[in-house]
Amino acid sequence: MLFNSVEFIVFFIIVTTLYFLLPHKFRWFHLLVASCLFYMAFIPVYILILFVTIAIDYVAGIMIENAEGKKRKGLLVVSILVNVGMLGVFKYYNFFIDNINFLIDTAGATSKLPLMGIILPLGLSFHTFQAMSYTIEVYRGHQKAERHLGIYALYVMFYPQLVAGPIERPQNLLHQFHEKHHFRYEDVTNGLKLMLWGLFKKIVIADRLSVFTDQVYNDVHNQSALSITIAAVFFSFQIFCDFSGYSDIAIGSAQVMGFKLMTNFDRPYSAKSISEFWSRWHISLSTWFKDYLYISLGGNRVPVPRWYFNLFIVFLVSGFWHGASWNFIIWGALHGFYLIFALVSQKPRKYLWEVTGLGKIEWLYKFVQKSTTFVLVTTAWVFFRAETLGKAIHILRRIPACVGDIKAIVSRGVIPYAPVQIKLIAASFFWIVVLETIHFLQRKNNILMLVNNRPMPARWAIYYIAIGCIIFFGVFEQKQFIYFQF
Repeated sequence: MLFNSVEFIVFFIIVTTLYFLLPHKFRWFHLLVASCLFYMAFIPVYILILFVTIAIDYVAGIMIENAEGKKRKGLLVVSILVNVGMLGVFKYYNFFIDNINFLIDTAGATSKLPLMGIILPLGLSFHTFQAMSYTIEVYRGHQKAERHLGIYALYVMFYPQLVAGPIERPQNLLHQFHEKHHFRYEDVTNGLKLMLWGLFKKIVIADRLSVFTDQVYNDVHNQSALSITIAAVFFSFQIFCDFSGYSDIAIGSAQVMGFKLMTNFDRPYSAKSISEFWSRWHISLSTWFKDYLYISLGGNRVPVPRWYFNLFIVFLVSGFWHGASWNFIIWGALHGFYLIFALVSQKPRKYLWEVTGLGKIEWLYKFVQKSTTFVLVTTAWVFFRAETLGKAIHILRRIPACVGDIKAIVSRGVIPYAPVQIKLIAASFFWIVVLETIHFLQRKNNILMLVNNRPMPARWAIYYIAIGCIIFFGVFEQKQFIYFQF
């Protein structure tokens, strides 16, 4: 069931209405059943995978809390291995077998290992990481083991963030299922506003940009350098609006019922460094890796070479988490390299700015920082979006030639696009400008504060404009969210 569908709107209205009508003691069961139905709308049988991991982690949490010494660690390891094992079988088995078969072919052998004809369960990486955070926090003593099986199952399966996050910590979410949430006008209206903003980003901007990016990426060898460059830039905004749009709808739909989910995005393309970018992009995942992998490896409390190694490993694993493909591994490795290079070159870069005097021009300094960060992130996104490594390399090789295409357009005065393409590109740029204008206005406040601080006539004008844009300019093809594949 997609957030950008009529089915979800009906589902949301019914589930939310019943939630407030039911007595508190029945609400957990209502939400659990609703979450099961939500997940089963994709591939029903895959819910059995969730049930198995839920049962194992529920028992593991109680046993870990009651155990002592090495037994506690052993139980945690078993729980983690089960979760990672599920992820490995369904998400990475075919990747490893493909690579083994490639080596077999290279060696000249004829026999090959069989592939599994399975479809990756939606959101498997997300709810696996959420389940793992529970047992890890119980082991660390930061969270009491949940005795109520239904409540724990709801923690893993809560429908707003089940498929694509945010990846919640048990300390933030579990206790909320025990608390009684009253109907609060402020929660309902703020939640609906956030859902509207998320839907706007998805339908009006992301899906509009995808029309052009899909055309280019699906046929990269027959595209001009300028088209490839435009598509690369468009995809940076497409994936942001697609994923942050999902997060906003998830957080908003939960807030309507009184639940508080963590913020997952904070204007990432305003970042002045790669490090800052990751403090603003997919915050629930980046903090997960920081808390459970980076710190466990020693973080920065180790010799400098080991510190760099820790950073690189975290981003390498992050890339692999996103997908069973060399493209995703390279994407993660690039971000690891960016961070390490930034650390190594920090003093030379600072010296260069001081010597040239450009560092004293604040607006120029910030502009260069933000532009460089955006270019680096966009370059890495090419590997994320391209279907194959060959296509990604072809795109990166062609992008520099866009300068020649632009010169040719200026000298000849002829734009090498059909009218329909010109209209699509112009509309896409327009919505990117609208997005960044809103981001500029909310640089000191979040989107809700930005709207709520306006007088009533202005607020209602904003609502009507947003709804009108969705109706008249939205792409209603019910396109799946990009992060559903993870």
